[in-house]
Amino acid sequence: MATAKRKTVSVWVGGAAGDGIASVGESLAKIFARNGLHVYAYNSYQSVIRGGHVWWQMRAGSEKVYTQPENCHLLIALNQDTIDQHALGVEKGGGVLFNSDKLQVRPEHLANGAQSMGLSMSKLAKLPIMQNTVATGAFMFLTGLPLESLEKALQERFGKKKPEVVQPNIDAARAGYEYAKQNWKSLGLNLELSNKQRLVMTGNQGIAVGALAANCKFFSAYPMTPASSIMHFLAPNGPKNGMVMKQCEDEIASMNMAVGAGQMGTRSMTATSGGGFSLMTEAVGLAGMLEVPVVVVNVQRGGPSTGLPTKTEQGDLFQVLGASQGEYPRIILAPQTIEDAFHVTTESFNLAERYQCPVLILSDLMLSEHTETVDKLDLNVRVDRGEVLTEWTDSSPYLRYKDVPSGISPRIYPGTRNVSYVSASDEHNERGEVISDVFTDPVMRKKMVEKRMRKMDGARKEIAKLFPVKLEGPADADVTLVGWGSNYNLLKALLRRLEEEGTKANILMIKVIAPFLSEEVGTILSKCKRPIMIENNFTSQMARLIRMETGYNIKDKILKYDGEPFPASLVYREIKGILAKKSGSAEAGEVVRVGAAV
Repeated sequence: MATAKRKTVSVWVGGAAGDGIASVGESLAKIFARNGLHVYAYNSYQSVIRGGHVWWQMRAGSEKVYTQPENCHLLIALNQDTIDQHALGVEKGGGVLFNSDKLQVRPEHLANGAQSMGLSMSKLAKLPIMQNTVATGAFMFLTGLPLESLEKALQERFGKKKPEVVQPNIDAARAGYEYAKQNWKSLGLNLELSNKQRLVMTGNQGIAVGALAANCKFFSAYPMTPASSIMHFLAPNGPKNGMVMKQCEDEIASMNMAVGAGQMGTRSMTATSGGGFSLMTEAVGLAGMLEVPVVVVNVQRGGPSTGLPTKTEQGDLFQVLGASQGEYPRIILAPQTIEDAFHVTTESFNLAERYQCPVLILSDLMLSEHTETVDKLDLNVRVDRGEVLTEWTDSSPYLRYKDVPSGISPRIYPGTRNVSYVSASDEHNERGEVISDVFTDPVMRKKMVEKRMRKMDGARKEIAKLFPVKLEGPADADVTLVGWGSNYNLLKALLRRLEEEGTKANILMIKVIAPFLSEEVGTILSKCKRPIMIENNFTSQMARLIRMETGYNIKDKILKYDGEPFPASLVYREIKGILAKKSGSAEAGEVVRVGAAV
């Protein structure tokens, strides 16, 4: 009888910063993808250049995979700490792959039925730095993947270097493969491979590619994890596509440069995390007052202050809502997947220019830094630069801030012939002249505030069509999982599991944060039987925003804020516990805070 094809395989790679964990993981992800498998991976790392514990967690499968694995079939351990921490997470029959010259697997590490698979890497590799490649070669045999896939990946990775670098790595991979073949049995994973090709990307790469596709021509930033990899991608690729990429001295400079570029008619973007965004907020308000289009990305991490530089959280919702003093039009969007990060970014530039205002993209570390396979992205995106006049032939003076019914004043790029105007950061009149030097003009102030805010009437209607609020799943579900940002993949995995056991469930994701689509969200929630909010913060910020905007109070909440993402099985158990209690009981309305034990 033929062995059934396995749907998924899970692998962990652990070591210290500097051991090349991410490069091993990324290579494996590409190999899985090139053999027709879906991949989802998350890298838990520390805020040090060398040392600390790094833990790459990856699942691959013939069907779409939505979350990182909670246990694994194979653990590739590059230091003793990895064995000590994670060997008990290897499934029965799986293996711990390690350098037997330096590391040790003790009986207690194999208590759950894993196998000890030690390689003498000093004998198999010509150089110590190639121990990763030896282990990866052994991995190829154990998982039944073709060695040729690894050899091709190594050629691509080291192709720009000298042949004496490429060939020793290929030799090391073959040595590991042959050693495993001669000494161990394959793990019998029997994966369902195909020739289907997919991209392997992170969320930050999705944002960066989206900016290039949208014809963004200026990007400024100061490095701050977990937003830095947007800059890392654009530094070599931006100039090839006509973009000026500027690394600034701080976040204040990067935001002001982006505003300046937008003022001159250039599509511009900047990116940071919460701490950097705190410094940017005055200039975000400047863009609102000057009515300058600019796109700002905030990739959330644990806060406050320096917080957790390399860990995930969704704690900046109200920070972004309250960015800068006063009231001004702004659009805030929270992408949910890597593909969505691409599409939200491309549309953000259109919205920024159509409504002449800042557009803020609120991502998080989990979305921005996890690795996933995605299908081909269509780079031929819609580009809408809004209402721009190329010349001024009228005998009357040009009014940059003319009070028009839509609130969107006719825009002319600075330097256009026969036109000059003032852009003041103080409140101003239609010509841009300051109205509060000697005497404040309250009538004009009221008029200008109303003109600017009127833009949001049109924006709300357009955004509701671009990003409609809708339930995913049956309308009469017993439970509605509510979330935002990166938790979409988690909710998809939970939805699949609940459906498999016979529980009718659906999903409500909030993508548009401002202008909040109150009527649409409120109408949907009023018909839900048992909504449960799931988010990565302490105070359930999205549930608070929903209550503020709609009056609807989501009583049941599952919250996590220890820096690591939700394990799907843990959330599943909590959902079942909530559903076991009747919605009308005194115990209804639970706030469950999960995570590492204190």
